[in-house]
Amino acid sequence: MAKTFREKATWIWYPGDFEIWLGNRFNNRRTERGAVFPPFWKQDSPWATVTFCLRVDLARKESVRLRVDGRFSLSLDGKLQFGQPAEFTVPAGRHEIAVKVHNPNTPPALFAEGTTIRSGKDWTVTYEDKIWIDENGVAHGSGVYVPPGQWNFDDPDRSPASFRLPCEYHAPASVQRIEREEGTSLLLDFGSETFGYLQLDGISRPGSIDVFYGESREEACDRDFCETLDRFELGKGDFTAPDSKAFRFVLVDLPAGMEIARAGMQFEYLPQDASSSGTFACSDEELNRIWEVSAYTLDLTTREFMTDGIKRDRWTWSGDAIQSYLMNYYLHFDVQTVKRTIRQLRGKDPVTSHINTILDYTFYWFKSICDYYLYTGDEAFVREIYPRMKTLADYVLGRLDSDGLAVGQPDDWVFVDWVDFPMHKRGVLCFEQFLLAKSLETMQLCRDLVGDTGAPDYGAMAREVLRKTDERFWNSGAHAYMHALEPQDGRMVLNPQITKFPNMFAVNYGFVSEERAEEILEHVLQNPDVPAITTPYMRFYELEALCSLGCKDGVIPQIKAYWGGMLREGATSFWEKYNLEMHGAEHLAMYGRPYGKSLCHAWGASPLYLIGRYFLGVEPTAPGYAAWTARPCLGGLEWMKGDVPTPHGLIHIEMDRSQLRISVPKGIGEGTVFLDGQQLRIRGGETATIGY
Repeated sequence: MAKTFREKATWIWYPGDFEIWLGNRFNNRRTERGAVFPPFWKQDSPWATVTFCLRVDLARKESVRLRVDGRFSLSLDGKLQFGQPAEFTVPAGRHEIAVKVHNPNTPPALFAEGTTIRSGKDWTVTYEDKIWIDENGVAHGSGVYVPPGQWNFDDPDRSPASFRLPCEYHAPASVQRIEREEGTSLLLDFGSETFGYLQLDGISRPGSIDVFYGESREEACDRDFCETLDRFELGKGDFTAPDSKAFRFVLVDLPAGMEIARAGMQFEYLPQDASSSGTFACSDEELNRIWEVSAYTLDLTTREFMTDGIKRDRWTWSGDAIQSYLMNYYLHFDVQTVKRTIRQLRGKDPVTSHINTILDYTFYWFKSICDYYLYTGDEAFVREIYPRMKTLADYVLGRLDSDGLAVGQPDDWVFVDWVDFPMHKRGVLCFEQFLLAKSLETMQLCRDLVGDTGAPDYGAMAREVLRKTDERFWNSGAHAYMHALEPQDGRMVLNPQITKFPNMFAVNYGFVSEERAEEILEHVLQNPDVPAITTPYMRFYELEALCSLGCKDGVIPQIKAYWGGMLREGATSFWEKYNLEMHGAEHLAMYGRPYGKSLCHAWGASPLYLIGRYFLGVEPTAPGYAAWTARPCLGGLEWMKGDVPTPHGLIHIEMDRSQLRISVPKGIGEGTVFLDGQQLRIRGGETATIGY
């Protein structure tokens, strides 16, 4: 039966194409010393021609207004209409509307608005692969149907291609004037890491200026080696830089005779709703500051997408993004940016390389969908993305070794982590097998959810990978998983090196028994002879493993030592890497460059997740918080309080050494609170106090 449609009209496009287009614009804005620096992986493009179709059954004739991003043709019941009408009439009765849109530059998009006929989720869309859905929901043609993409573009005058983040003016905290023989320099200090567009007002005369940006004073003042710089030809009056940059300090070299009345910036940001965001405060002021700087770091790196760093790389990386998603679930619960990033990272078929060219990053992409579904319960998104999960899974399975295990091929980058010790990354790495197994488990979850009975038994594959991993890598004498099997003289030989990476992932993914987890804790995670992790990236997983193994009292001191150490070194956002043995300008160098390190890196914000998940202790146990648990833990603190966002509102927790108070929003599923041997069931809309 054909339907009548009454939802609010919104712009629609081929699903994923807006994110791919926006991602190309986003990922190609990086510059280094004035040179364009695009990413080094395959970049897809939106389909240039798509057709939007709708079947209707009208009681009376209806006038429909059209707004189209591109050139288009309109057909009614298969008959081509004249020209490109801004408005057309659909007679009473059953009809099929088709709008074919061509746009080689931005995603072809459609906005249609009538009394009942309105562009939205009930339309179908094809890129001319001849896939259509009949009125019974059955796909005709080869391929898999997905509904059109849409977001919040409900204004007919604001198409998806017009999307921009908002800006607001920020003045520098201080301006230092430096006289030079050639003219004057202005050193602007904005007081903390920031992101946006340099703005100069009241320019006294035309001329050329040089601008040097720095996340540190040292970088901005080092004209020869700072990472980002600009040269502008200015006219008299006001000027705003055309491209955004990351900086705390900006050095502006003015020629003789040029004066600037006001120097500042347009701060660019992604709006978030503070009233529905997570919070945290406790008896330890340093830990409070760590949480605040973590939140600021994640806000700076959450832009059109969840990116890695705002100076370098300014790209979407799957390994960075999965951590940002998890932190986000405890800060803003911003599901739209999560979905945009997942879609953008995946791109289009056919699959010709791993995501970001990195073996592990493909596996993290699968795991991110498992996490997303658990936190949100958004089955519609899983159904949308599942066809691209399946083709990526086919690619992964086609590149396993003869034993069915993940191995880096010559054209793959096997990353794992940045390490300060020799570590083998070729051959069969134990770490990668745990990521592969979790990816296969995710595929089985989504296969069952969408009812794809013709797909392989991914769950059985995962179990087989785990069996072989235990058989080949577990060393009972060392009480640890060994790092790798390496090729030697035509055969695979076990490398006796022990690293934390596979062992902590085995714990975090629940792939080991309690007994084996205790062995890993004693002989690997708490063993000073096992090489230390020096990036926030993998400290995220290391501290998560310690928390899950009951070592929370020891984790707070580690957070204070590591993230507090960055604060004591002057950090205003958290870094890509931190070595406690370095000080001052030593921290700025990386990749053989004196200022190569990113001082605002998303994976540095992991205390948001660790505190929300393991100290406030809130975790969904069924999709979308249909069921959940809270295991609050002071971890040596005198008191703490905070809010954890959910799809239904905030869970509020206050705790000191004598009692816990918890309140939960209406609409949330029943939760179980665990505290000092006690269990309490709590339902939506309730508040409870527990003494202990």
